[in-house]
Parts: sequence; C-alpha cells; structure tokens
Amino acid sequence: MATTPFRCYAVVSLLVIFFIQPSISIYCDEDDCYDLLGVSQNANSSEIKKAYYKLSLKHHPDKNPDPESKKLFVKIANAYEILKDDVTRGQYDYAIEHPEEVFYNAARYYHAYYGHKTDPRAVLVGLLLVLSAFQYLNQWTRYHQAIDMVKRTPAYKNKLKALELERTGAMSSKKKGGYKIDKKTQEDLSKELELQIKGAEKPSIWGLLGVRFLLLPYTLGKLVLWYGSWYWRYKINRTSYSWEDASYLTRRALGAPPDSWEYLDESSKKDLINRRLWVKSNLESYLSEMRKESKRRSAMCQHMTHDTYAYEVEFKSRTPYNVVIMVFN
Repeated sequence: MATTPFRCYAVVSLLVIFFIQPSISIYCDEDDCYDLLGVSQNANSSEIKKAYYKLSLKHHPDKNPDPESKKLFVKIANAYEILKDDVTRGQYDYAIEHPEEVFYNAARYYHAYYGHKTDPRAVLVGLLLVLSAFQYLNQWTRYHQAIDMVKRTPAYKNKLKALELERTGAMSSKKKGGYKIDKKTQEDLSKELELQIKGAEKPSIWGLLGVRFLLLPYTLGKLVLWYGSWYWRYKINRTSYSWEDASYLTRRALGAPPDSWEYLDESSKKDLINRRLWVKSNLESYLSEMRKESKRRSAMCQHMTHDTYAYEVEFKSRTPYNVVIMVFN
C-alpha cells in the first residue's frame, strides 16, 4: 500500500515532464535561445544584434561550408528572430518562467507565428466542417439510441409480430407445422418497421451547421419574401388565414414544437384552430380552462385514491392479513 502514493507521484511527475518540455522547446527546440546567441537573459537588443552578426560571420553557409555549421546557423537565426522582437521575446521569457502553462504558451506561440498567415475564411470553413462532423455523429448516435429504446417496447414487438404474420401468413397456412421465418427476413421486416417510427427519423445533411450556413443567403431571402407576403395578405388585404398559416399561429401561441403538432389528430388541430388561440384573450381563456380541467382531474384522482384506501382499511378490518396480501398482490 505504501508504494501506491509513490507510483502516483512518479506517474504525475512523468506527465508533467512530458508536457512541460514541449512548451519551452517549441521556440528553439531543445536549446535555449539565449545560449544559442551566447547572451544572458538580461541582454538588451543591441547586445543580441551584435551577438547574432558575430555568429553569422562564423557559421553562415557562405562563410563556412561545414554541414554541421549550417545546421547550427539555422538555430542561431531562429533564436535571433525570436529575441529581436520585443513581443515574441516577452512570450519566450514568460514560457521560461511559467513552463507549467503548456497550452497557454503554445497558443501564444502559434498565434504569433501563424496567426497572421492563416486565412480567416479557411479557419471558418475548417471549423464548420469539424462542428458539422460532430453534429452528424451525435445525430446518428441519438437516432440509434432511440431505435434501440423503441425496439425494447412491447408495442414494437407486437407490431413486428403482426407484420411477420402478415407477410408469412400465406406460406405458414400451407404447412401443417407452420412456417419459421428466417433471420434475414426478420431483419428486413425490422428495418421496414424502423421507417414507420415517428420521432426517430434518420439524420439528414440539410440540418447540419455547415449546410445551413451555406444556405443562409437563400434562407434569409426566403424569410424576407415570406414576411412580405404575410404582411400583404393579412395586414393590408385583411384576408382570412389559410389552414397552414392558422396552424402556424396556433402552434406558435401554444409553444408547441413542429413534431408535436404533426402528431396531433386532425380533429384536435381543427378544435384548436377554431379557438383562434393567436388572439391573446382567447389563449388566456383556453389556458384557464386547461388549468381548471387539470385541477378537476387531480381532485378526482385524489378522491379515487381516498376511496380505494378506505375500502382497503375496511377490508383489512374484516379479513385476515394473509388473505389481504394474496388479494392485493
């Protein structure tokens, strides 16, 4: 047991070393930028410049053909590019003093060196692609979860059996022993039944963030035309609402999602539309009726519960306990 804390400490130490080292080495690899130029961290800009020119005379490829010297000069030039600018030098000094801030140091470095070179449009396209991919994956995951939940319900199993009997009834009647459906046919019937499940439609690319962004000009134009047509028909000409528009106003007044409205039967839709719930007074009256109806049903449930409890108490007073358990269980 005593070795467990030590092992945890060792693992944490290795992780810290693994992450801290890259936060400093992103500037001058494994070397120290100041050491490459042969100056101290307190050196001023003039001293850094002089040190660089002195080393360039010694290690520049035009002055020294040695391959190793050429590699060293590349490091020296990189160190000079970092230290000659006050902003990047400040970032490098901060990374030295705070090596534990790995992600912050890395973000500042890449923003300083690659931020101005990156096309914002390319960044936007890449971001939309990534978000759309995650959105599509999430939709498929939720779709399969919904299908799996529905398949476990008795209603789905009964409907599947009914569909199997409908398809295999003729063949089974010809055989005395019955007809046993094969696995492939059962899978086909199951897939066919999946298409009939409401509220679990397969994901579509038209709902993805990237596609909607690309279609944004078309969507805005269509919305402007719709508002203009609405204003002309119902505000200026004072015509009666069409069935579709009355349905939209009713659904919006009730705050019902489109799917919930679609699942309502036609008689319920007609009743709600005839109430003209988009008028504030009509909506308040309807909601008041619903609250009264809810209270009435709640009172009835409480009354039924009380009667059941009273009957049970009376039954227990006249019947042995073991009989009561048998009857009610």
